[in-house]
Amino acid sequence: MSLLDLLKAFKQGGGTAKSHIKNLIEMAAADGDFLAVESSLLKSIAKRNGISEKQLEQIRRNQKNIKLEIPSNKKERFHQFYDLVHMMCVDKSIHEEEMKLCNLFAIKFGYDRDNIDQLIQSILSCIEYNRDADDTMGRVLRLI
Repeated sequence: MSLLDLLKAFKQGGGTAKSHIKNLIEMAAADGDFLAVESSLLKSIAKRNGISEKQLEQIRRNQKNIKLEIPSNKKERFHQFYDLVHMMCVDKSIHEEEMKLCNLFAIKFGYDRDNIDQLIQSILSCIEYNRDADDTMGRVLRLI
């Protein structure tokens, strides 16, 4: 296992992952509902980030104790933003509050304000066609 692999494994379930899960919870709740399909996606993303269901519940109950951490790695930052857009649309309905929150995350993640709407629409289109985050990133590279 390389040093990079060790560092990545150490970071799983860490601050950035917890911050990401908190952001996803905020996105899922932005429209006033937290549907089963959103909960399922949240559990899947948490598992992918090394967060157990017990840790997920702790994050849900203690969101105020988790500060926003923006990944320094461009790829990880895009993957997190992709997940946020996915959470916004997973229930097949995009609420105005979800779109506002998504735009706010895009700004916090450092994406160009002039390209945010196009970036979100491009990611939505890729999600609709079942493209994963890596494929989507390649398709929207000029926007990020």
